[in-house]
Amino acid sequence: MAKLVLVRHGKSVWNLENRFTGWVDVDLSEKGVEEAIEAGKRLKKAGLNFDIAFSSYLKRAIKTGYYILEELDLLHIDHMKDWRFNERHYGGLTGMNKDEVKAEVGEEQFLVYRRSYDVPPPALSTDSKWHPIHDPKYKNVDPKLLPSTESLKDNQHRAMAAFHEKVAPLLVEGKDVLITAHGNTIRGMVKELDGISDEDIPKFEIQTGIPRVYEFDDDLKVLKVYNIDE
Repeated sequence: MAKLVLVRHGKSVWNLENRFTGWVDVDLSEKGVEEAIEAGKRLKKAGLNFDIAFSSYLKRAIKTGYYILEELDLLHIDHMKDWRFNERHYGGLTGMNKDEVKAEVGEEQFLVYRRSYDVPPPALSTDSKWHPIHDPKYKNVDPKLLPSTESLKDNQHRAMAAFHEKVAPLLVEGKDVLITAHGNTIRGMVKELDGISDEDIPKFEIQTGIPRVYEFDDDLKVLKVYNIDE
């Protein structure tokens, strides 16, 4: 019975500044490091083990995976990175303070931008220093695939494409997989895995540093889902 564990990275330095982060490669805060280590301790206490790990291309997710694997004494296993597990791209909101955006556009539109399933924020200009076409991490990615903005639906589609291509075959083989990623990325994956409706997903939240465990049968049918929050 294969297991998949999803962990949202610990709090980043921009989380503390209440800024829209998206694809900007900010680091973990001290609190975020503590949350990642605690996630590893919870997984160890629960007796979880892994054959392979995946992260996005963003250091806050990569380091969260590192701290977890270190706690589990699993630094020797493959730790793969895939840009498709990146956070949702917040477009023109990138770098902006959330309270200031809310004051500017109103609470209703703010919630649409932040929590809706299929409405993206305004696009980020390709001239912006934060646009991924200027980031050498993505030099081997087709520029046409690099977003200027995304809805949760867009984020979900690329993350699940990576899941079905790279992760699902490993689960079918019976391997246990860890993915450390981002709040919206994991929300989108959970939406598909759990069958959450478009109407209910805006209210669904993923906590930082709390492992979410999926147990599958041989046909990749979900048998059990639970969080390790103690």
